[in-house]
Amino acid sequence: MRITRTRTLAAHLKRGGLIAYPTESCYGFGCDPANRRAVQRILKLKQRPQKKGLILIAASYPQVARYLQPLTLAEQHKLQADGAQAITWLMPVKPSCPRWLRGAHDTLAVRMTAHPFARNLCRSAGRALVSTSANRSGQRAVKTYAECRRMFGKSVWVLRGRVGKRKRPSTIKVWGGDRIVRS
Repeated sequence: MRITRTRTLAAHLKRGGLIAYPTESCYGFGCDPANRRAVQRILKLKQRPQKKGLILIAASYPQVARYLQPLTLAEQHKLQADGAQAITWLMPVKPSCPRWLRGAHDTLAVRMTAHPFARNLCRSAGRALVSTSANRSGQRAVKTYAECRRMFGKSVWVLRGRVGKRKRPSTIKVWGGDRIVRS
């Protein structure tokens, strides 16, 4: 991303703006996870109950460390390596982790994204981002820029990019084991 666009994007997110961007399998909605109003706007746009919780994507562990119980260096490396396989982990949170992110759970869904566009987006924003499929609950996820613009362009800033080759959403596992919640 160009420097001007990076600054504009960071300012948009800081003001509570919503974005739509390509991920491993579809377009995703995103915002600053620390901005409660922005998260609530995404939930309303998706017609998704807050109790379900959301996924955060990040380019590196420090971007999610403020929300999670501390990890050893080996655990940080595992989290990063599993991102290449599109594994989202349900991880233990610090007591300060907001309910608007984790919903009714004592865990937070976190993925170190290996998708080049999404990873660079987190780097440009300087933070983790909310990442939830660009669709209304129960409907199929949007796969193209044009479709996303047509459906949500007035509500979110749709970023042009290429969706990854995965046919299905990320696998969700419980941290500390291999129990699969979604495959």
